[in-house]
Amino acid sequence: MRGQQFGPACRHAEIACKVRARWSTYRWEIVDHLPAEAARRDRPGTNGPAQTARHNRAMRFFKDLSLSAFTAGFVAVLVGFTSSVAIVFQAAQAFGATPEMVASWMWALGIGMGLASMLPSLWWRKPVMIAWSTPGAAVLAVAGAGHGMGEAVGAFVVCALLIVAAGATGWFERVMNRIPMAIASALLAGVLARFGLAAFTAAQTALPLVLLMLATYLVGKRWLPRYAVPLTLLVAIAFAAARGELAWSAVHFSLTWPVFVMPVFHWQAIVSLALPLFVVTMASQNLPGVAAIRAAGYGELPVSKLITISGLTTLVLAPFGAFALNLSAITAAICMGREAHEDPARRYTAAVSCGAIYVVIGLFGAAVTGLLTAFPKELVAAIAGLALLGTIGGGLAAAVRDEPHREAALITFLVTLSGVTIAGIGSAFWGVVAGAFALAVQRLGNRPGPPKAPAGQGLAASGNIATDSSNMAAPPGAGKTS
Repeated sequence: MRGQQFGPACRHAEIACKVRARWSTYRWEIVDHLPAEAARRDRPGTNGPAQTARHNRAMRFFKDLSLSAFTAGFVAVLVGFTSSVAIVFQAAQAFGATPEMVASWMWALGIGMGLASMLPSLWWRKPVMIAWSTPGAAVLAVAGAGHGMGEAVGAFVVCALLIVAAGATGWFERVMNRIPMAIASALLAGVLARFGLAAFTAAQTALPLVLLMLATYLVGKRWLPRYAVPLTLLVAIAFAAARGELAWSAVHFSLTWPVFVMPVFHWQAIVSLALPLFVVTMASQNLPGVAAIRAAGYGELPVSKLITISGLTTLVLAPFGAFALNLSAITAAICMGREAHEDPARRYTAAVSCGAIYVVIGLFGAAVTGLLTAFPKELVAAIAGLALLGTIGGGLAAAVRDEPHREAALITFLVTLSGVTIAGIGSAFWGVVAGAFALAVQRLGNRPGPPKAPAGQGLAASGNIATDSSNMAAPPGAGKTS
């Protein structure tokens, strides 16, 4: 009788025990195997998973950061600004910009490049480098006469919309996927080789400085390879300071305030400014930028999304002076190379450091620009060339490794290195055209061979140039915008 009386209660207790057991198993499998911060996300005093994710990314970044990576980011900023900031000033002045407007251009470009480099790098944990369009600034400096600042901003907006369309539709990435790796490697080597030549050409006007930097770099590569570039930079700065060659008088500390300019849309400005700006940005900047990404071993980065991000950033900041942002090639090679870090998975910290410095430049545009331009031009040229030696060598090795592509790759390299400009389009584009034409002629009448693996599968884990010379196709799924 008593067993019948307590039967239902026992069954309920048995069911409750099973539920607790299932919950324990679920918690062991799902919750206890998450990071400790994620397991505590529902406790009082926390703001949920979003804050936890941000905290984890920040802690991961500081754990991965190293002196060599930060120095690579600083060198990238130093090279990027000092090599072409004068062209940006000329472009702004061509539209009748006031000093406040010129400072606003630096604010917009610094903030845009910084955030568009820093945030994607933190999100994907891979180096993403965004820069202004140097050939685009040269086009604006030449074609800007006769157009006001409002018409210029309208042209910037149209160019930004075209860049967004190129990224969102994926057509630019599809074109890049058809370029053989040998051609892309030769393109990158040709773009960067000019900086390597400039490093030693600087010896004509600053022989002691260049020789000291070269000796320091070689000694550093022998005994402290990871810190060879930072050590060379420190020695060069100390040498220049001791000789009184640092122009500190150009540094004036003050915050930069953005100046909004209402865009004015005229078809004449669109034809003469927006379309040439778009063409040279895609052909002379984004094309070698993609080559730098894939040659460094980061072919899984979504190129179409990166193009879209650069276009959207330009669109938002165009009224303040951001004329065109794009993928970087030269500064990207600095932050994606072995000199930034031996571990490719930690090189994203160099891009984040570069982006953070860009943001500071945007906030203190005049002061930081003066600081960067205070360095002797020979110092900047030498440190850029030495920092890119490894990438140049890797690009040349990959370009000539495969005999069927060797001659076409050499043509690409030489045309790109020549610096020829035709119809306002730089040598990077014409190098690819010449190499592709040479390769097509060589293949006339030949039967197509077996399909080759995508180049991303042959990239070395160290982040150097791939050992195969197949097409530049990214791994499946990379770069999809959906």
